[in-house]
Amino acid sequence: MKGLKIGFDGKRAVANYTGIGNYSRLALQSILDIAPHNELLLYTPSARSNDRLDPMLAAWPQLRLRTPDTVAGRAFGALWRSRGLTRQLRREGVDLYHGLSNELPVGIGRSGIPSVVTIHDVIFRRHPEFYHRADVSICDRKFGYAARAATRIIAISERTRADICEFYGVDPSKIDVVYQGCADLFHKPVSPESIRDVRARYSLPDAYIVGVGTVESRKNQKLAVRALASLPRDLGLVLVGRRTAYARRLDETVSRLGLDGRVMFIENAPMADIPALYAGAVMASYPSFYEGFGLPVIEAIAAGTPVVAATGSCLEEAGGPGALYVDPRDDEAFADAARRLLDDSSLRRHTVAMGRDHITRFRAGNFGQGLIDVYLKTLNQ
Repeated sequence: MKGLKIGFDGKRAVANYTGIGNYSRLALQSILDIAPHNELLLYTPSARSNDRLDPMLAAWPQLRLRTPDTVAGRAFGALWRSRGLTRQLRREGVDLYHGLSNELPVGIGRSGIPSVVTIHDVIFRRHPEFYHRADVSICDRKFGYAARAATRIIAISERTRADICEFYGVDPSKIDVVYQGCADLFHKPVSPESIRDVRARYSLPDAYIVGVGTVESRKNQKLAVRALASLPRDLGLVLVGRRTAYARRLDETVSRLGLDGRVMFIENAPMADIPALYAGAVMASYPSFYEGFGLPVIEAIAAGTPVVAATGSCLEEAGGPGALYVDPRDDEAFADAARRLLDDSSLRRHTVAMGRDHITRFRAGNFGQGLIDVYLKTLNQ
């Protein structure tokens, strides 16, 4: 691929430390690693320091932040991102634009600039009960426009691709599935010293189940809490992620079931600690009702930890044989799966070995090459 000037929606890469922010930064890094001859322009309403993005900007001069180039754009950043950005992309001679977070700016379809949008999930359509009604309406309008306006669409899983086709009537031939990469730090061996340090830093129990992700109703952490009541008393549950109002309901469940001291929450854990949190656990839990991809399943398997995950969305696609899968409403099935992993060391070893083979497809290099392949396809349409 000859040197291109590629524009990216940079808001989440700059402002977010989880989810789509991680996706955005890994996408940029993966492209730079295998195609450093391109110029990557990261468009954001305002520049701010981000300790995960700043080192990339310092190391790669071809990666640059771009902010509004007009007084009005600087005064009304959100409006610029949705309605003023297309004109700036034309002025700056961008060859291709990639909306990394489900959105494209108004007018991109008529601008002559080839565009790609990554749609991560449409859970707000599949399960609107987990969202405010106004948010469902706003997301539906934005996602629908992006799906129509984009030259090509990237879905992060086959499940998401099917949902886009179902809810927005998109021709499947317009959608490419490009699996999100799992950051290389999860594929590196975690030393016993690192596990001991993290265990001491967070006062972790000797044996624990770990769950990584925002503590919210859709993630369904209550299933693991209820299952814990029938598992050995020396087994703990460690939930790593931002607490929402749902966490208070978990606190009530913990007290009602007499699990005080067995369930702990960790917020704002640095990314560098997450591999050791996985590696020190006897298993990982991901009982979410619905996901677009399920990156924590892959991270846990990469760290050598077997997973108990939920059926019903894309988690089997992410984890393959590296997990045991249960109905997200059946806490007894979750407890049974956990007991199997606790009691059968050969099952644990087999599950981890098969899972690690499965997740080789999610290496960052494959992610970057998949993105570049879509860009070439887009430019040649």
